[in-house]
Amino acid sequence: MKNFGQKIRTIREQKNIGLNQMAARLDVSSGYLSNLERGKTETIPLSLLEKLETELNFSKSEFFATNKQQDALDFNELHYRIDRCCEHLKMLENKRPELADYLVTVVEQGLELANIEDEKIKFH
Repeated sequence: MKNFGQKIRTIREQKNIGLNQMAARLDVSSGYLSNLERGKTETIPLSLLEKLETELNFSKSEFFATNKQQDALDFNELHYRIDRCCEHLKMLENKRPELADYLVTVVEQGLELANIEDEKIKFH
């Protein structure tokens, strides 16, 4: 449940939604949502899960899909965000391939710039 809560917080924060604002949208107390995000809540009502799915635009399988290797590791927010971006880009490719291509190109160009900057740092 801990990773589940961390994923909720990650997506909520990416969408710039405050804890109190999200709690109000979900019809729960901010204390309950805080506990859920910190993994201090053992159960979650199905109705709340459905509201989360709608508010944060995620699929249930995205949150509960795990493998043994992931279970053994602590939650890594950056890796989760990268994986989530990849999944969204794959879905976008089916609907708007030109936009998906543009976004991937922007990321690739950013990575090239980062590599150039890394090389400058090494040689100075």
